[in-house]
Amino acid sequence: MTIVPAGSFGWLALHELRLAFRSRATRGAARWIGYLLLASWLAIGCLTGWALRHTPIPVPPEAMIGVLAVSVLGLTFMTAQAMIGSQRTLYERGDLPLLLSAPIPGRSVLLAKLLGIAATIALTYAALLLPIVLPVAIFGHPRLLGLVALLIALALVAAALGLALTLAIARLVGPRAARTVGQVVAAVLGGALFLVTQLLPHDEGRTGTFAALFDRLRAARIGTSGISALPGHAALGDPFAILVVLGVGVAAFAAAGATLERAFLSGFLDGSATVSRSRPSGRASGRLFHPGLTRTVFAKEWTLLVRDPALAFQIVLRLIYLVPLFLGLVGGRHALPIPAALAFASVLITSQLVGSFAWLTVSAEDAPDLLSVAPVARAQVDRAKLLAAFAMAAPFALLFPVAIGVQTLAGAAITLVMTVLGGGAAGYIELKLGKPGKRGAFNKRRSGSIVAGILSLLVALAFGGGAAGLVFLVTGGIAVP
Repeated sequence: MTIVPAGSFGWLALHELRLAFRSRATRGAARWIGYLLLASWLAIGCLTGWALRHTPIPVPPEAMIGVLAVSVLGLTFMTAQAMIGSQRTLYERGDLPLLLSAPIPGRSVLLAKLLGIAATIALTYAALLLPIVLPVAIFGHPRLLGLVALLIALALVAAALGLALTLAIARLVGPRAARTVGQVVAAVLGGALFLVTQLLPHDEGRTGTFAALFDRLRAARIGTSGISALPGHAALGDPFAILVVLGVGVAAFAAAGATLERAFLSGFLDGSATVSRSRPSGRASGRLFHPGLTRTVFAKEWTLLVRDPALAFQIVLRLIYLVPLFLGLVGGRHALPIPAALAFASVLITSQLVGSFAWLTVSAEDAPDLLSVAPVARAQVDRAKLLAAFAMAAPFALLFPVAIGVQTLAGAAITLVMTVLGGGAAGYIELKLGKPGKRGAFNKRRSGSIVAGILSLLVALAFGGGAAGLVFLVTGGIAVP
């Protein structure tokens, strides 16, 4: 006997919530490690709550500004997560075709899916926030329960924004490119606030831009008065502010269900289509086959990486956080770059990229069984895969050596050699320790071997440190002002 009627929105919502909790669950030893970490975090929260049970918690203006800043930052990351969740809902095989073919209103399906996305987002942050907040609130500071309401409101707004952005991208670039462009936009959105704060000008003598930005917000009274103060008041238990932020979240959620139903159904139907945009030319054989095994495997791996850049961009766009580092070293307070630091960064970044792309060529292999039984040397296949990984990472590998060449050509040559050696070693580790798998199942497991990751990082640090030391000796360790 069900609590709610089958096929209703409540029934679908409970189903999506179960799926959200199930998707966060782990198996085996990882589950018990997670339980142990969660229990430890909860124990810290209980001790903190017991220690603060009779101590009033002050609320300075800085705390209000901090809540606003964290809310905005969290909203950007949540929206990026919602975009990825929306893309999986629309473009990956799941229960959506069955639900839409059932006698269930499309709006109920949309709202249930949207609620599942919001729940998945909220669970990520609830695991970090609630084990600390709930004990402190229970032991004597119940007003902190407003943080739970703020988290729910942010998750609802982020889910609505993520779905709207995903559907808008699908309308602009078409269903084929929507997933790739959407993942790029999601990654950029996730790091956009960090980039903005790092690229803002700051006062002389400060160690970073966050302090300068905080001072500007405090001077403009942003976060302490007016609408901008609502997140802070809600987090600290103000009933009116809680009602307002929850109302905004529910309104955004309901508006998405009311206005995006047709676009959602259209996006699903377009994404399910498999019509090819290319016309048969009769010259496929000449285009797909190349003389020599190395050229053939290289062309195959390069084509797959370029054809499905969503997988590659998930790795490449991690570099967005390194843009401020590069700009800060090349310009800003220094008229010329710092060669040793750039050399270390070059080896570290390139080796990680080459290793990631090499892991991608192994873990997302289309025909692992065919390669394993083919009468060809495994070393030759691995060499071709490593060359493809190097080719994809080449633009990033050349970035820092070119910057170093402004000061010293010898340092640039040393950096380039050490970058190639470090990248080759990291890629070789991933090729040898990676587990081949079919590309169709790649989306279900996106993490590589922990041992390979540790070894690749050690190799990057070793070669990066060597490059930095050699360049330091060549330049005499003097930064030109």
